[in-house]
Amino acid sequence: MRGFLKAAAVVTAGVGLLSGAAQARPFTAKDLAMLDRVSDPQLSPDGRYLAFSVRATDWAANHGVGEIWMLDRRAPALAARPLAISEKPANQPRWSADGRTLYFLSARTGVQQVWRTDADGAVATPVTDLPIHASSFRISPDGRTLVVALNVFPDCDTLACTKQRQDARKTGQVSAQGFDHLPMFIWDDWQAGERAQLFAIKLNADGAPVSAPVPLTKGLDSDAPDKPFGDDSDYAVSNTQVIFSALEPGKPWGGGSRYQLFAAPLDGSAPPKALAGFGEGSLGKPTLSPDGTRLAYLTRKDSSDDVRSAVMVRDLKSGAPHEADPGFDRSADALRWSPDGKTLYATMGDLGREKLFAIDVAAGKVKPLTEEGQVSGVTAAADRVVVARDSLTGPAQLYEIVRAGEAPLTNQNARVLADFAFSRPEQFSFKGWNDETVYGYVLPPQGYQPGKKYPVAFLIHGGPHGTFGDAWSYRWNPQVWTGMGFAVVMVDFHGSSGYGEAFAHSIVGHWGDRPLEDLQKGWATALAKYPYLDGGRACALGGSYGGYMIAWIAGNWNAPWKCLVDHDGVFETRTMALTTDIPGFSEYETNGLVWEHGADYERFNPINHLADWKTPILVIHGGKDYRVPLGQGLGAFTAAQRKGVPSRFLYYPDENHWVLKPQNSVEWYRNVEAWMRRWLPAPATAAD
Repeated sequence: MRGFLKAAAVVTAGVGLLSGAAQARPFTAKDLAMLDRVSDPQLSPDGRYLAFSVRATDWAANHGVGEIWMLDRRAPALAARPLAISEKPANQPRWSADGRTLYFLSARTGVQQVWRTDADGAVATPVTDLPIHASSFRISPDGRTLVVALNVFPDCDTLACTKQRQDARKTGQVSAQGFDHLPMFIWDDWQAGERAQLFAIKLNADGAPVSAPVPLTKGLDSDAPDKPFGDDSDYAVSNTQVIFSALEPGKPWGGGSRYQLFAAPLDGSAPPKALAGFGEGSLGKPTLSPDGTRLAYLTRKDSSDDVRSAVMVRDLKSGAPHEADPGFDRSADALRWSPDGKTLYATMGDLGREKLFAIDVAAGKVKPLTEEGQVSGVTAAADRVVVARDSLTGPAQLYEIVRAGEAPLTNQNARVLADFAFSRPEQFSFKGWNDETVYGYVLPPQGYQPGKKYPVAFLIHGGPHGTFGDAWSYRWNPQVWTGMGFAVVMVDFHGSSGYGEAFAHSIVGHWGDRPLEDLQKGWATALAKYPYLDGGRACALGGSYGGYMIAWIAGNWNAPWKCLVDHDGVFETRTMALTTDIPGFSEYETNGLVWEHGADYERFNPINHLADWKTPILVIHGGKDYRVPLGQGLGAFTAAQRKGVPSRFLYYPDENHWVLKPQNSVEWYRNVEAWMRRWLPAPATAAD
């Protein structure tokens, strides 16, 4: 089950400013929006070439533009360079097993297709010419089969049929849609009957297609890969079959159903079959070993966000599975085999950081390979391991893991980032609910001067099984607030990820008490420990579950705050459970169905405490947010207005649960800053 907003944020040591900026200026939301974004590193099989994606921002067009860059590891004097094929948008680079061909996705013809090039990247050759978009793909180890993910109407026998229906929907004058079962919508997309399905296309020795697409998952009453964030990590391809993760057929998406592993032959000669002997857990991220004899995958007791994802390995011949990381109380997010098949690399949250761990498959030993920041991508080939890693003090760069730690490979945005002196975050801890250790983070404002006091932005993360950790965020970035002149305080309350399964599970049935206790104690600890925090000039802000907590704070802990900001937050728990795209999530988090456990929903329902609302509140909501539907934000604003509480409603009709368009993002920060300055005295700046 995918929860609410998984925001990110913090951690390194010390308080002050980073060196190296002679004429530093405050970091702004526009600066954040314009940064290039590095992701998805892919080493060639011999380890020589490193391809990766870079997302640039086209401000005028108000969207991102994908590029593929290349680094030649045998020519260290040469800097990374964008490939010529990126003159048109390109993303998702993937090498063939022999390293001769680099495949990628591009919508240069208007419809996103699979293309190919070589390490030089000078010429792009189309591989597919399909009438509909390809969303992801994989190449078989022998290079003779392309498996591609497409969204199609299951009752259509041809892709042209799907295309015709899609076009008719765009141009038709009748807009009514009928539904006989859930889901009606997923994330920000109303479901019109399409399914994500996998297709196989035969290739010749040169990588050119020699067959029409063959459906591999036709007839399966489930999406593969899963919506809305499914990608090529949800399926693995051998020379003969595809193994993929999907919901139990016929079960409603968002209803708390489990994920199973299925296999289908690449020639389409048999329908997909559920793999037996994997237990009763929820399964995902199938990853074949280099020799194809073993399958690594993640398993949870169920699909809930607070449950630990264990790393499992199964011998495909004997069928014998074993847990690769027994007793390690952290939850794995992504998997990658080492080239020799002896090690599994896994990213896992750990005390406010997303680290890369190496798991000895035979011995079951787990050791961290990174300490700081957030690892968001990993690739391994030959004797090399490369990660994409960011931190609060900088966006993602690529690093090679070496014995001494990490060797930087890229320095994207270097010229731009030299203008800034980012605030150094500091992690602190305290005894929270149940006398258990809880961690928090503080950042002084940019231009901090000892002896001064500064107004505070108290940021509350979403999820609720999320974290404000040592990570760079393009949505809620504390450096933007410190650039405005505010100090920042954040607390990873009970329920947060990266602190063990019991810590994450402790919030279930306790949305309003245990996290609130942590926030209160964390705030008191921060004020006592950091004298530059002005507790009399503070605003609390949160999104998603954090927005729920803002609505809860408004009626239960409003004394410290001069203002509040609620972004896409839950306001009324009963209607939330029956209008979201993931009703199973609310039912799990509140211990049951609305009509059977009404008292549990009412126990921590913000609407029941409106009598005590008095703090000025800014409510923000996206019109395409079907995770926390628009009515939640409208209800919060209307309640504040009817109560006479100073309030403002900021509406984004074209945004979902997140504000993604560059210009909208900058406007979001502008409105939030204006609201804070309206209710807090002007913050001190470096010029004071």
